[in-house]
Amino acid sequence: MMTGRLKSFALNLVAGANVLTVALMLLAGYSDRIEPELHPWISCAGMVFPFFLVANLAFTLFWVVFSWKRLLISLAGFALAYVPIRIYMPLHFAQEPPPDDALCVLSYNVAGYAGNYKYEEAFDTILAYIVKQQPDIVCLQEDMTSKWKNTQRDFARHFKYNDTTQINMPEYSNLNCLGLHTRFPILKKERICYESRANGSVAYYLKTGNDTLLLINNHLESTHLSSDDRLRYRQMIDGDMQRDTAKSESRMLIDKLAGAMAIRAQHVAAIKQYIGEHSQYPVIVSGDFNDTPISYTRHAMAQGLTDCFVEAGCGLGLSFNQRGFNFRIDHMMCSAHFTPCQCKVDKSIDASDHYPLLCWFRKADQ
Repeated sequence: MMTGRLKSFALNLVAGANVLTVALMLLAGYSDRIEPELHPWISCAGMVFPFFLVANLAFTLFWVVFSWKRLLISLAGFALAYVPIRIYMPLHFAQEPPPDDALCVLSYNVAGYAGNYKYEEAFDTILAYIVKQQPDIVCLQEDMTSKWKNTQRDFARHFKYNDTTQINMPEYSNLNCLGLHTRFPILKKERICYESRANGSVAYYLKTGNDTLLLINNHLESTHLSSDDRLRYRQMIDGDMQRDTAKSESRMLIDKLAGAMAIRAQHVAAIKQYIGEHSQYPVIVSGDFNDTPISYTRHAMAQGLTDCFVEAGCGLGLSFNQRGFNFRIDHMMCSAHFTPCQCKVDKSIDASDHYPLLCWFRKADQ
């Protein structure tokens, strides 16, 4: 009798923990609806969404063994979190090769061709990779190097139309450029106006057959985490930091992340306004958003557009490859004029702290 009561009490205690986990998972999963300026800390909750997802999976396995009736708690949690789960980890296993006439767009933060601390000079490695993919349009972030003129000459050997635009303010010491290399004529380009010291967005108008494509290449506001910040973060997740210190460091980290997210929200508003003012054109938006799949940045940008990885990708698609900061922060979106038929993060090249993002499109009426 006593044993049965203890078992029932223990199972009810675990059930309560499962309910709390589901509630937190839903809060984190739908936190991308929260404007960062209104609730800075809640807006960062999307970063911990996978931890609650894994925890709920652990509860699921527990209930399978100990209490089938309570299995409904974790299953209901997964059902209610279907939307953020699909955004965070879409599963399109049965993917056919893209058609031969599909438009291929490659987006890649090349980190100034610095080689991801593995190569002295990564430009040749990156260029060879890009040429091998045979893309129609290449959108690069941090497309700058001390050998700038030589790199432009080398790109011109493979792409007929090329442009590199400096986006950092002149007084800011760190050079940052956006690059576009394509087989389509560049009719014109415009900077999208918003305030940032070192980041920016460039709208390109490309002549694609009888159509004009509006292609927007972006490098949105960075998180502004220093090398020391990143080191301390890794120490926290490895458990190599005292509790009081970890609490203060966590607050500092969240403050920085929330502040940068609020700035990116302003950037996205400017980009969306620009797209709205030029809605007569087919649109593709790509680049380094510096924000995760469950974030206000991605959610706001996706309004009225199709998130290509969510629609045609598979798995986590982790595009930033530094230990402790493995997230999908590179994104590509399109207007209803296109249907993404395949989208992937390619981990076959390690010459940058990002992996390239490739997407193939067909016209929606095909």
